[in-house]
Amino acid sequence: MYTDDFSDLSTGPTSLIGLMTSNAVSSLKPQGYSPQAIASAVAMCMGIMGMAIGFLNLGFLLEFISEPILAGFITAVALTIGLGQVSALLGEENVTASHAAGQIRQILRQLPQANGYACAVGFAGLLFLVLLEQSGKRWADQKTMLSRTIWFFSITRAFMCLLLFTGVSYAVNKHRGKHTLFDIVQLKYSGISAPEVPSATLIGKAFPGAIPAFIGGILEHVAIARAFGVKNNYVSDQTQEVTYFGVINFVNSFFHSMGVGGAMSRTSVNSMCKVKSPLSGLVTTAVILVCIFKLSGALYWIPKATLSAIIITAVAPLVRSPKEFYGFWKTSLADFISAMLAFWVCFFTTTYEGLAAAVGFNIVYVLLRQVFKPTTQVGSTDQQKLSELRQSTLSASGLPDALPDDVRIFRFHESFFFPNAYRLKTAILETIQTHHAPAYSTLHGAEAERNWSVHGERRVARLRKKAGIVDPSTLPPISIVVLDFTKVNHMDATAISHLHSLLKELRLYAGPDVEVRFVGVSKSIRERFERARFTLHDDPWLATDRDDTWTENVPRAYRNLSVAVQAPRRRSSAVLVEKDNEKMEHIEEV
Repeated sequence: MYTDDFSDLSTGPTSLIGLMTSNAVSSLKPQGYSPQAIASAVAMCMGIMGMAIGFLNLGFLLEFISEPILAGFITAVALTIGLGQVSALLGEENVTASHAAGQIRQILRQLPQANGYACAVGFAGLLFLVLLEQSGKRWADQKTMLSRTIWFFSITRAFMCLLLFTGVSYAVNKHRGKHTLFDIVQLKYSGISAPEVPSATLIGKAFPGAIPAFIGGILEHVAIARAFGVKNNYVSDQTQEVTYFGVINFVNSFFHSMGVGGAMSRTSVNSMCKVKSPLSGLVTTAVILVCIFKLSGALYWIPKATLSAIIITAVAPLVRSPKEFYGFWKTSLADFISAMLAFWVCFFTTTYEGLAAAVGFNIVYVLLRQVFKPTTQVGSTDQQKLSELRQSTLSASGLPDALPDDVRIFRFHESFFFPNAYRLKTAILETIQTHHAPAYSTLHGAEAERNWSVHGERRVARLRKKAGIVDPSTLPPISIVVLDFTKVNHMDATAISHLHSLLKELRLYAGPDVEVRFVGVSKSIRERFERARFTLHDDPWLATDRDDTWTENVPRAYRNLSVAVQAPRRRSSAVLVEKDNEKMEHIEEV
């Protein structure tokens, strides 16, 4: 009931949760608690929060963290993790500051005392990891033995780097005793501790520090689940994912474990390896146990600089590009401010304060926007506003008495923004999946290979049963989806991101020929679309001279519902293929 939905989602320690946990360890260790006990207490708190939200079906609360806030938060955390590894990468020993400004100052002051051997090992490791990663991206798709070998080395690059430089470390340091050329981990295996219940007092003290760990971990977990669900054609249940996240952290806390969650790098490897079942975790577990009991002695010689290089390259993909933040600026000033609040406050103070500041700003902004929402006045001289008003009041006039079976209209009754964007997108997809058949055909490609996850199929079956649909084979396909934006007066970057996702998932389900038609898009919303690079084309039948470009399947804006429903349809890909074949035959005849 509470197992993870996904065959290839790999759950384990992540850089994000590791940083949050290390912050809690740093604050509570002076009180006499061991790092293991503090990490277990944080995991217990994460488990309690996850189970509470999951069992009470409160997964929607996560939607109050908008995409710009998440981008700023994760970028700040990734940079903080990377900054914390720079001192080990350079071989500097006295960087003790716990905040970013102090770390930067101490690192720069100690540059003359940097260890050259550590720098050589660290930067060589960075170069090794980057070269393998880029080689995998460039040549892994080719179907040759060499490309498969490159792909294998690419996905195991961290292990290969660790193996190579641990061997180098052992060779040059084994006879030096404590006077090694560069710092090594010196990790010694002391057995696996017996399970025990974390201290109730410690749990209470660790709870505030566990809040950002939970928020960061669960948002990363759910985001990865959604992304790979779309990629590999299966569906997640957000509440079930939160419940799973809570249960696994709660249980792990009894075994002296730190908090865990879905990890992008490991999940990517599972996806590339065509993993179809969570039972693959048994193989992973077996490998880990063998390493713990048989290879733990080798961990002693791992160079700290190599470990830092691995961590830096692991968190680098989490850093969002300046282009993305510039996109927030162009789309919405409020989105940009919330992203900057999350980034700068998280980076220079604490993640808890950064999240609180950004989420608080968003809530205040939404409330103030409702309080100071202006009215629209129309007078005898306002011809443009009068025309817009006439169009909005006549939007539904002229509709046929019965809609075609393959057409469905969705009318929005409120602004489309971060608190409701995911819910509305999900509602649209579920309605289409309930009342319309998927477009699996030889033209659109065979149905995807079956994964272990059947949650999506079961949910659709329940929805169809609730709707009184007895025979799904009689359901019509979906050809036209009309989105009525007449009452939408505000959108943000999160909503536009979900619109992109909606279009992608619609085409996966209904085929590449499904048309998405917009109605009632106001001038301000149209401008926001343009600033966010969401291209919305006009009704091609309004143009006086049309060419073949009108057949492109792109979102289009129509004057009203009647026109959107009854306007001629673009030619399907089948017709286009047939016409292309005719052209080729004509060329051959000539």
